Amino acid sequence: MEYNPESDNFLKEFRIPNLILGHPSDDESFLHVPSCPVLVFVNSKSGGQLGGDLLITYRSLLNKNQVIDLLEEAPDVVLRRLYFNLEKLKHNGDHLAAKIEESLKIIVAGGDGTAGWLLGVVADLKLSQPPPIATVPLGTGNNLPFAFGWGKKNPGTDHRSVESFLEQVMKAKEMKIDSWHILMRMKAPTEGSCDPLAPLELPHSLHAFHRVSSTDTLNMEGYHTFRGGFWNYFSMGMDAQVSYAFHSERKLHPEKFNNQLVNQSTYLRLGCTQGWFVPPLAHNSSRSIAQLAKIKIMKRHGEWQDLQISPRIRSIVCLNLPSFSGGLNPWGTPNSRKKRDRDLTPPLVDDGLIEVVGFRDAWHGLVLLAPKGHGTRLAQAHRVRFEFHKGAADHTYMRIDGEPWKQPLTDDDTVVVEISHLGQVKMLAVHGCIAKSVHDNLAVSTHNGASEEEEDNSSEEETAGEEWRKFGAADTFKIPEDLDISHLS
Repeated sequence: MEYNPESDNFLKEFRIPNLILGHPSDDESFLHVPSCPVLVFVNSKSGGQLGGDLLITYRSLLNKNQVIDLLEEAPDVVLRRLYFNLEKLKHNGDHLAAKIEESLKIIVAGGDGTAGWLLGVVADLKLSQPPPIATVPLGTGNNLPFAFGWGKKNPGTDHRSVESFLEQVMKAKEMKIDSWHILMRMKAPTEGSCDPLAPLELPHSLHAFHRVSSTDTLNMEGYHTFRGGFWNYFSMGMDAQVSYAFHSERKLHPEKFNNQLVNQSTYLRLGCTQGWFVPPLAHNSSRSIAQLAKIKIMKRHGEWQDLQISPRIRSIVCLNLPSFSGGLNPWGTPNSRKKRDRDLTPPLVDDGLIEVVGFRDAWHGLVLLAPKGHGTRLAQAHRVRFEFHKGAADHTYMRIDGEPWKQPLTDDDTVVVEISHLGQVKMLAVHGCIAKSVHDNLAVSTHNGASEEEEDNSSEEETAGEEWRKFGAADTFKIPEDLDISHLS
């Protein structure tokens, strides 16, 4: 690439000096203070060749040490090293370190699952100044990037495209979004292939957890607990089954899934072969959510109530953002009568509520393409609990932020999935994006109690057992008080 002084001056505002990254070099005699320092994480396997190409472009434009390939190094390791070095430099009076920590931003390029991985790590590290995150759409659905204005089509990987994206990052606004904790418990099967540990392939966002509190009714021998988090959606049923078939086929034949259009057409074909377009009257009982599990919701803290759903519902989605299946909005915007009669509100990303939506089949899902189309609005709640019925089926399908898995169901009442609110994370958003906040002018009057809810949630977190307090993505970043970091290399 030819040297361009104007372009280089612009890129200097994003580059992080090696001194900050823990790679001091002699050629940094004068350290420019960047106005928008970015740490870039790229899943080089995402988007076919696009991930690898994007990695090369970012490394050619920025300091190569600030651009991380997630296949080579985990994000918690990178962030822990960076923030430890920042603390050390600040302790030694380095003002550059303090300014970079204050203005640091993260860019993550990958699918929704990769973005969720980063969000979980940043949340669990519990940093004093957590950086906001921008997402590059490299997946198939790209719901997270679309919700915050970054688009849903795979981006260009040339220098001009990357510079354009960096300019958007510089101009972006910060938005807080709700984080949702998921806890899954099950009894280990005594025989068969559905062992809840290996070979069960759980998504990046779910982690085995073996230390349960003394008040936990499943705190006994032979039970397994998994915890994690999501920021877009949790779904169960036919939509997750189609997604699982897609991921399974892609794993067997990765060479066939090298662009977004091919991926989407394959997804549609699998939807037909898996029975997602078959009318509900023709489906068997194992595909009815009501026959699989009892669902409970908590609208007011401490008060569980049963959620009654139609036996025709074959897919249920717990939604945090107004974007699902490539940018569709299953909740829509309830009219004034629905707001009054059913106490339903527009979907806001930071109100402490999750929208629960049901679908009968893919034909039902197609109503989302209409201007005011929506799924079956079931509830808005602070917590949702699925208790699976004995003998209803030997397995079901689940999905978190685009990552599906086949979930074994044992022959007794032991499988439980519970979703609860757990704090917020900061996102970078393009002005005018579809994600809306309680702080937007139209939403303030509707959700004037949101700050009280956040306060209630935090107090509940303090009294909850250890399994409820984190997502399990990373250990909290903490330097021991008696450690003299100024002498550490």
